[in-house]
Amino acid sequence: MKLLASIGLGLSLMLPLLAQASMIANVDVAEQITVAEQPLILNGAGIRSKFFMDLYVGSLYLPTKVNLLEDVLTQPIAVIQLTITSGMITSNKMRDAITEGFDIATDNDTHSIAKDIEHFTQLFADEIVEGDQFTFVTQKGKGVSSIKNGIAQGDIAGEAFRQALLKIWLGETPVQQSLRQAMLAQ
Repeated sequence: MKLLASIGLGLSLMLPLLAQASMIANVDVAEQITVAEQPLILNGAGIRSKFFMDLYVGSLYLPTKVNLLEDVLTQPIAVIQLTITSGMITSNKMRDAITEGFDIATDNDTHSIAKDIEHFTQLFADEIVEGDQFTFVTQKGKGVSSIKNGIAQGDIAGEAFRQALLKIWLGETPVQQSLRQAMLAQ
């Protein structure tokens, strides 16, 4: 919980940095944020769409810019932000999509992180509305902290879970190839 407190404070301090933002699908995407007292730069951002509908803007923040998943995994901290742009996303749809993403990211071998996935998907139990922002702070060797609209939701320890979560968007079979390319600035 101490980790969440310092991350929450770091996220609250990043608000002034939103002035230096790019617009993607009517979403301000900050060029730089500070998390856990670590300045991070926007590596890349793009749109997740399905059936010609924009669902969310996904952004990747890192200490240094990289363009390969392997390099993201070696970073001490990586942050993925999802900003919901569609009212069509419900908590059930989001949980189903995240579960499917973990299945794909692990080649259907989620046994070792199944309880972590279950815990993580429960973080999406509350109603999801357009404009909601989910922030996943991943720290090498420590795990993932989840934040919704600036409010800490929970921590999930473990490197295997951290890597699987990142692979949902950045792996060889990502949720959407064009989003992966945008986030990795390829």
